[in-house]
This record gives sequence, structure tokens and C-alpha cells, in this order.
Amino acid sequence: MPDQEAAQPSLFSPEALAGLSRATHAWEEGLLASTLQKAPEREPSFRSSSARVERLYTPLDVAEMEYERDLGFPGEFPFTRGVQPTMYRGRFWTMRQYAGFGTAEESNQKFRYLLGQGQTGISVALDLPSQLGYDSDDPLAIAEVGQVGVAIDSLYDMETLFDGIPMDRVSTSMTINAPAAVMLAMYVAAAEKQGVAPGKLNGTVQNDVLKEYVARGTYIFPPGPSVRLAADIMEYCARNVPQWNTISVSGYHMRDAGCTAAQEIGFTFANACAYMDAALERGLDIDEFAPRISWIFNTHNNFFEEIAKYRALRRLWARMLKEKYGARDPRSMMLRTHTQTGGSTLVAQQPENNIVRAGIQSLAAVLGGVQSIALSCFDEALALPTDEAQRMALRTQQIIAYETGVTDTIDPLAGSYFVESLTNELEEQARNYMRQVEEAGGAVKAIETGWVQAQIAEASWQTQQRIDEKRELVVGVNAFTEGSEERPAIFSVDRRLVEHQLKRLEHHRRERDAAAVAASLDALGAACRGTANLLPPILDAVRAYATLGEICGAMREVFGEYRPPTVI
Repeated sequence: MPDQEAAQPSLFSPEALAGLSRATHAWEEGLLASTLQKAPEREPSFRSSSARVERLYTPLDVAEMEYERDLGFPGEFPFTRGVQPTMYRGRFWTMRQYAGFGTAEESNQKFRYLLGQGQTGISVALDLPSQLGYDSDDPLAIAEVGQVGVAIDSLYDMETLFDGIPMDRVSTSMTINAPAAVMLAMYVAAAEKQGVAPGKLNGTVQNDVLKEYVARGTYIFPPGPSVRLAADIMEYCARNVPQWNTISVSGYHMRDAGCTAAQEIGFTFANACAYMDAALERGLDIDEFAPRISWIFNTHNNFFEEIAKYRALRRLWARMLKEKYGARDPRSMMLRTHTQTGGSTLVAQQPENNIVRAGIQSLAAVLGGVQSIALSCFDEALALPTDEAQRMALRTQQIIAYETGVTDTIDPLAGSYFVESLTNELEEQARNYMRQVEEAGGAVKAIETGWVQAQIAEASWQTQQRIDEKRELVVGVNAFTEGSEERPAIFSVDRRLVEHQLKRLEHHRRERDAAAVAASLDALGAACRGTANLLPPILDAVRAYATLGEICGAMREVFGEYRPPTVI
């Protein structure tokens, strides 16, 4: 924070605040007190996920706020009001839908359909075996092939997935973490097959494995080698794939696991610091890679808290990059984020209500100033979304963009005493969580000991207690329920697609150069035992058509597999 001499004057004079304090006290002792005697306030208690919500907010709650220090202007430090000078008056956010299932052929058709419906980017869902680094024919994988996303076993599948989709003209986000380096290598190699140079590729690979140990579970290697791989991607892309977002640090999954909004900020930023520190140890300058860090956060139901969260995120990140890391490039200080509406807020009971939930959440994300949105579809509590649900989710974004007028002015809720107070409170609470992680030895150590997991488990338990005791109401679950409900038609993956994938993989293994595959895997294993960047040998293995399972297997032999601590 700046010193007192350099500080800008408060928005409110001491005399005005003193007068307001007297007036507020008189209102509380008079009209409010008599009203409460006649009609007490309703229950349950009034709260956001992080704090109690006060009855009334006035300038007294933001008396210390200084405009240029705490708000500023869009496109300028500290970016509270947005990362672009014109925000949505210039261009809407990227409208994505998380999609992919079965085989690469089926998912290719889905992507073409969504692009034809007006979607402006591709968000690839990969199946569970792919997320864990197993081939589709692995005995551990068979039951899950193509079930929650598309099966990608080799470069052959990646080429098929993007067949007919110009990879230099589409932005692609891949939700993959432990095998992120392999999937990125496959994407780069598939683009080469299209004649597209790496420098023309635009997109994001999630590459945030630390949150997997905390909230999601699709990890492979121990944290140390995993952070090394993440830093390898950051280093390689900074110098070879300059338009690629090298890591999408994710608070989304920790929030769906039960953490509060403030914990989502604090724990996510603590993880980001671990990745940045690893990249700095490589000799990179902060401004070499920080502009390509992107984010994914989770938007839940508490409307004003979510708006304030995105404003607090941008300001805290900007201050940290400038003050702690010495960034000089304004792009390093800009927090650009994708958001997905809250998967854990979807319920199986009365699933059509989820359309409303996702609509409110996406509106909050827009008012918070995000750069990309995907909606969790109304039937996702039951199964993979149907085409109808995907279309409804995309139309929801389009209605917000074109029909509501909320994009006509930048940061329309700035100056709200409530929103500004929440923004300040969330920033301070997030700083406190970051301090606690640092005191626990940093993100990797705090995860290895189970400290972060325990904090999230406690927050999740408290939320469930409020729901069980009906202090927090969920429509259709613990309030306004119906006796019998008709379930909508749900999507299921045709098991014949799995058989087709296995035959593809068998054919692929027969057709490739086995000697070239073996040589590339040996070279990768040797590189894992050293300290050099692993992307070049992974790319060599991919180009030789080694499979995902074979590449991850070569790294497993050196790095081992992670075994989580017990969290009570």
C-alpha cells in the first residue's frame, strides 16, 4: 500500500462521514428499532460464503477507499474495473461450452455443431483415462473410455479431433493437467500437420496440477515433478508458442469441492505463486511468462459476492505482481479469466431450475468483468449434457450479451457501497489465506501435509450443515419439493464408440514405426532423469506416434506415482 503522504484523498470528507454516522445511529435507534419490534427480520441468517452480510451499507463501509489506488480506470492498474479500456463495448466475452465425448470423430462433429451455433471458442473435455495418462485399452481404463469426455490416445486422435477446424483461427481450451505437456505437444503436432506454425496457435492448456491434489484427484506424479512439468510448459511456450496461455490456474475445482469465495482466491493465488517461482528459477523474467497466465474460476449463486470476487481477484493479482514480483509489463498484472458456472450448484431434483441458476451465475460473471464463460448445463447433474441443454446454455449467454443492456457500460456496479465493501473484504480475506499457506511452507508443502485439503473439507462440511438444518435453502432439495418428478431425457455414450476406439488404437499401434517409438520413449526417460525441459522429447515421442499411456508410462518409471495423505 502507498504511504500516507502519497495517498490520494478519500472519496468522502471527514465532516460528511461524521454527519452520516450520526444520521445512521439515529435511524437505527428510531425507525429501524420500532420496525424490528413489530416485524423481526426473517431467517435464515444473512451471509455470503465468506462473511455475514450486514443489514445496510453506506459510505461508512468504504470510508478508506481511494479512487485511483483502489479502483482506477478500465485497462489500467489495479484493473479493478476491468482489463480492457472498453470491455464489452468493444467485444463480448468468449462464449464457450465444455464439450467432448466418445471418440475424436464424434467430438469433432460436436465442435462443428457448436461453432455453427455461434460459439466462439472450443473447450475440450477429455475422458478420465486421458486425464490420468492411460490409453483406452489399459485394464484400468476400459469402463471409463469416452464417458465424461473424448478419448485421446495419440496424435492420430488429435488430428481427427480437429479435422476441418482451422487451428490458426480458433481458440482452444483443453482441461487437462497431469498429462498437460503431452496434450499440448499433440496439439502443436496436429497443427503442424495442418500447416499451422506454433506461433499462430491461440488457446489455453489448464496445466494446474496442484489443485488436483486438493480437489479433483486426476493426478499422476508427485507434486515436485508435476510442478517441473508445469514450468516446462511455461518456459517452452514463452519461447516457441507465444500466443498460448501456458497455464490456466484453477480455483474452479476447489470451489466445487466446497471452499469459500475467499479461499478460492487465496488458495488459487498460492498455487500460482508456486508455478511462477518455479519458472523464475529457470532464469525466466516475470514479464516473459506472466502475460500468458490465464485463470478459471467458479461462479456460484451468491450474486453480489461473485461480482465482487472478480473485482477483488484483478486488484489483488495486479498488486501482487507489481509489489512482490516486480513486474513492469502491465499485461503481467492483468488477470484474464474464464469462468464456468458452478457444477456443484446443479441438482438432480427439478433439474430445469438449473437453467435459472446458471443464468444468474453467468450474469454475475459478466457484471464481474470476465473474459470467457461456459455454462454448466441444466442436465449435468444427471449425465453428459444433451444437444438441447448445450444449446440452451449458449443461448443464455447470447441473451445476456444482446438483450439485457448490462454490457452497455463498464463495471456498472462500481460505487455500490455493498459491492465495494465486499470487494475489499474478499481481498483482505484472500491475503490472509495466502499468508497461512506461506506459513505452512508454501503451496506444495501445504498440499503434501493435507493442510489445504483440511481447510476445504471444513468449509464444505459447514455448508452441508446449513443445508441439512435448512439455514440455507436449495429450491427443490430442502424447500419447495415435489413428490414425484419426471426426469428429462438424458444423454448416454454409445458403448459401440468405445469398441471403435479400441480398434482404432490397435490399428494405430500396428501401422506406426515401433523402433522410432521405442527410441523416443528411451530418450524421454533419460531426459526425466536430468533437468532439461521435457517438452522437446515429449514432442519427439508424439511425432513418432507414441501413445499417451506410453509417454506417461515412461515418466512414471522415473517420477513414480503420488499417494495422497489422509485428511480427517
